Amino acid sequence: MLKININNETSELVSVILGSANSNGPTPSIKDCYDPKSIEHILNGTYPIEQDMINELRSFENILVKYGVKVYRPNQINNYNQIFTRDISFVIDDKIVLSNMIDSRSLELSAVKYILSEIPSENIIKLSSDCHVEGGDVILFNNYIFIGIYTGEDYPDYITARTNLNAANEIKKNFPNKIIKTFELRKSNSSPKDNALHLDCCFQPIGKDKAIIYPGGFLIKDEYDWLVNFFGKENIFETTKEEMYNMNCNVFSISENVIVSENNFSRLNQWLISKGFVVEKIKYSEIAKQEGLLRCSTMPLIRK
Repeated sequence: MLKININNETSELVSVILGSANSNGPTPSIKDCYDPKSIEHILNGTYPIEQDMINELRSFENILVKYGVKVYRPNQINNYNQIFTRDISFVIDDKIVLSNMIDSRSLELSAVKYILSEIPSENIIKLSSDCHVEGGDVILFNNYIFIGIYTGEDYPDYITARTNLNAANEIKKNFPNKIIKTFELRKSNSSPKDNALHLDCCFQPIGKDKAIIYPGGFLIKDEYDWLVNFFGKENIFETTKEEMYNMNCNVFSISENVIVSENNFSRLNQWLISKGFVVEKIKYSEIAKQEGLLRCSTMPLIRK
């Protein structure tokens, strides 16, 4: 049986599910898109092609294997996007929570059933049907669970609103020993530069006590200020709107010292190196066109 365990975003990674772009299918129609950045690239004729995304994921897998990480991949569903495994489930302590996703993505969970079958059934949590949640909105920091939500009355109108307060409350019931902090995120169906699709698009802890944050992703200034006070301004890399758009917040930690980042994140990468991190740089800019990056395409199962 698989003894899953995740307490934070940065402890040494043992095993992970990495997304797949095999048989990703043709460029979707605009009506089948669920984020404004994909729509933008379809309209511009710059939507990523399958082979480029396969190559980027292969580069990522090579780095993970280099550090001794066991890498699982989802079973192939033909002509279906299976890149962003972060959203289909997430691990908290020794439990895995299965996401209630938007209908157009519901098949993705079936592709990892062979992994779920290795986890004891008492360690699998299925939230109530009125709890909408995707793993990109759930970030662990030891005793804390940070959750990105949107509670506006126009929630149903946003294809980009993925996690609701019901989900945050039910996670709190399931993990009574954790401190739950929710953050209202800025949403837009039409402008990727004004949209925080998930919490990990505008915030991510790194190392032991540092974080990458985009202030404009937060609807409520007091909630952003809480994060700044929590980590300390001297421990925060604050991204610009353009850097957020390019997914600078969505790097991935293999350990407290090793971070996988995108080649083009020059300002961030220099800052990380100056803080003593080992930065493994890879090309991931094609996958970024779908408003997701390195964290989005991983679903950690075990960290030490």
